Amino acid sequence: MDLHDELPSAVPAKELRTLAEGHHARAVRPLGAQEVAGHLVKAYAIEAPGRTVTERDAQEALRIAEGHLALGELRGSLGLAVVLVHAGGDGDYLLIHTWIEGHMSDLAVFTGPAGRPEALRPARAGLAPCVWEAAVLAHERDAFARQVLDGVGSLPERLAAWGADTVEGDVR
Repeated sequence: MDLHDELPSAVPAKELRTLAEGHHARAVRPLGAQEVAGHLVKAYAIEAPGRTVTERDAQEALRIAEGHLALGELRGSLGLAVVLVHAGGDGDYLLIHTWIEGHMSDLAVFTGPAGRPEALRPARAGLAPCVWEAAVLAHERDAFARQVLDGVGSLPERLAAWGADTVEGDVR
């Protein structure tokens, strides 16, 4: 098969072009680092055009994260987590990404209707980060490796550096 002339049968050309034409930047801003359920948590807001993550949204997300992270020891948690509060174009999303034993991570995804953070519920099995959420998590993977795993200084110094290593601005 010559990809210059034809596409694999499973590639829906029209749908893929439509998706590409609608692709846009989304604003990301850090919401700070704090202790939640014994974990050091870095939180972020991700905002679709015309949407805003409010203080109420962020507080509800951290309340949900607290319940999830309280079970961290059972999942091998290393006590470091990232919370993404995403005011999306089609609803709201909450991702809780936790670094766990064995160089691995744990991911919980919650979804709900736009502007109703109290209605966030666990997402269907298999749902993974969207392109904008993945951009933030890619930064966080690099920050974790750079500041904690490969970092220098005492563990508190490494964790402070990790907490300060954030991404802000438009992501695509």
